Amino acid sequence: MELLRGFVSKDWVDLIKSEDLMLVDKSYILEDFSEEESDIVYKVNVRGQEVIFYILLEFQSTVDYRMPMRLLFYIVEIWREILKNTSKDDRRRRDFKLPSVVPMVLYNGKNRWTAYRNFKDVLSGSELFGENIIDFRYILFDIYRYDESQLENMADMVSTVFLLDKEISKEDLMKRLRLTAYVLKKITPEQFDILKIWLKGIMEPRLDRESKIKVEQILEKSSQGEVDSMVSNLGKTIDNIIREGRETGLEEGRKEGREEGRKDGLLQGLEKLLGIKFSDTSYMSRIERIEDENTLNSVFEDAVKSNSIEEFREKMRKRKLN
Repeated sequence: MELLRGFVSKDWVDLIKSEDLMLVDKSYILEDFSEEESDIVYKVNVRGQEVIFYILLEFQSTVDYRMPMRLLFYIVEIWREILKNTSKDDRRRRDFKLPSVVPMVLYNGKNRWTAYRNFKDVLSGSELFGENIIDFRYILFDIYRYDESQLENMADMVSTVFLLDKEISKEDLMKRLRLTAYVLKKITPEQFDILKIWLKGIMEPRLDRESKIKVEQILEKSSQGEVDSMVSNLGKTIDNIIREGRETGLEEGRKEGREEGRKDGLLQGLEKLLGIKFSDTSYMSRIERIEDENTLNSVFEDAVKSNSIEEFREKMRKRKLN
């Protein structure tokens, strides 16, 4: 309800009451997209008519131009399941109607959403057939375009999710999660369960396999009365990932430094050896272009074993370094 009231400017929003919304414990996500998205389904009665709100949480950071087609598949699957669970007699009644399905997409990528919003726009020849072809327009929540100060001031579940769902660094994600912990304590238990699904989708694309398992375990075990503990445990997991990443980066840097140091040492030694032994360092400009350390070691051995600069040059020619 907060999502609709805060971000949808439509007259029908005023007809919906929070107490009439019912969460459907069912996902329609296709297996191919299970790593990239999640969904939330609500049923509501509006003026005696059943309406379904289908909310697709898009966790990938790139625009998916197949979105209208994917939404159609999900909408049809919802209707198919309803028909399957409706008696033949009811289905055959003249006044039988399927519920309206209102599709919504939450997208958190930095790139502006440029996929078609109307289904007919992904059909060739749609301009020729007008109302004779299927069409719908989904509601888009392009999270990265919302002003952060506005979201912070709203201080509800939806604005909290939007703040966390922006494509940001792991450090900023944890800062925002800690700042919004108080909101997590005051939302309803149902909203808290939804938020955990959202958090899982927000965090897991940023994590390695081992960290994903840890985060999943933390979220599954957490209850609303343990918000501080949940945030703390998530924070420790993310902090460990950041620290390990820095340590790995430092070690790689040290390794590169050692390798670079060895290369510089070999080059300096070669230059001195050629100068003292043959009084000729003219090959150094070519030798300095050698990247591979093993090749440099072999050239150094050639210089040690050669009895004259001519013999050394011949060995360089054989190595195609002349």
